[in-house]
Amino acid sequence: MDNHLREMITADCQEVVGPSPEALDKLRNRQVFVTGGTGFVGTWIAELVIFLNDHHNFGTSLILLARDIDAFRIKTPHLAERKEIRLLSSDVRNIIDLPADVNYIIHAAATPDNRQHMSTPLAVMETITRGTATLLDAAATLQSLSAILNISSGQIYGRQCCATPTITEDAVGSLPCNTITSVYPEAKRYAETLCSAYWSCCKLPIVTARPFAFIGPYQSLDKPWAINNFIRDALTDNDIRIISNGMPVRSYMYPSDMAYWLLRMLVDGASGQAYNLGSPYGITLRDVAEKVKAYANTTAEVVIKQMHPDNSVFVPDNGLVSSTLGLEIKVPIDETLKRSLRWFRGAFRR
Repeated sequence: MDNHLREMITADCQEVVGPSPEALDKLRNRQVFVTGGTGFVGTWIAELVIFLNDHHNFGTSLILLARDIDAFRIKTPHLAERKEIRLLSSDVRNIIDLPADVNYIIHAAATPDNRQHMSTPLAVMETITRGTATLLDAAATLQSLSAILNISSGQIYGRQCCATPTITEDAVGSLPCNTITSVYPEAKRYAETLCSAYWSCCKLPIVTARPFAFIGPYQSLDKPWAINNFIRDALTDNDIRIISNGMPVRSYMYPSDMAYWLLRMLVDGASGQAYNLGSPYGITLRDVAEKVKAYANTTAEVVIKQMHPDNSVFVPDNGLVSSTLGLEIKVPIDETLKRSLRWFRGAFRR
């Protein structure tokens, strides 16, 4: 990673932490174990933790567990070579025990990529279900454990009524169990219930985060999500294509906000509670595409294919995280898109 991109990440972390990082003081001189530690979430957790160490003397250490640590070493050597980051190569399903000095756990070992849900559904479900159970069994033996943050998914809410502008944590939607598209959300629902059982029976301090949609550094433009495709098309001077009617409403959180919120949920979240993780500001895909076109300064056109009507809404309500944890969005949608375009342009030039 070149210096310009590194400076962007540092500035992003500075913005969300601010001049006074006291809200994260519980992480000082503590060790955090992260499953799925080299993915999008784990990489941003690592960036924010080394920022806290370098600029605020936190002394926090990380163990990042993942199946492919070699790719992480190549992609982000500035993280892989840090003395306070330990890389551990393993499948979460094979965990037998955890280092005795682990204080916090972030469980992020699963992929939201629906192509994998279709191609390897049994492995996806087992990673989420058996992987969660295996991790919680190991966590139950830790004497210095302060909290576990289980990364679930906003998809567990199922399909919501289009008249619902935002989704609260107590919303109950419909999920058809007899379709392959339910592999991921049904497994996440089960994992949440499993966490509730361990919290009740074993008194494990477990908090759940339900992520919605994100865009920004360390994401891949090859992911099968609309906004990623819009940015890829714009940067390659291709028409920005919308498969639907352009009316689905989504919201997008910048990853520095995501990482900060996750750490705050980890240290201050209430055990047994689930929190939405995402921006509450909805926008249609058509408007997103038009903004990407404008900010990319491309002559390409926005093409709406109209292959199917879609008026779905997937936007979280943030009333709970705002009122109980004081969390607010620092990076609005327009700035999110501008920063994302700058990042991906820089990444393309490498």
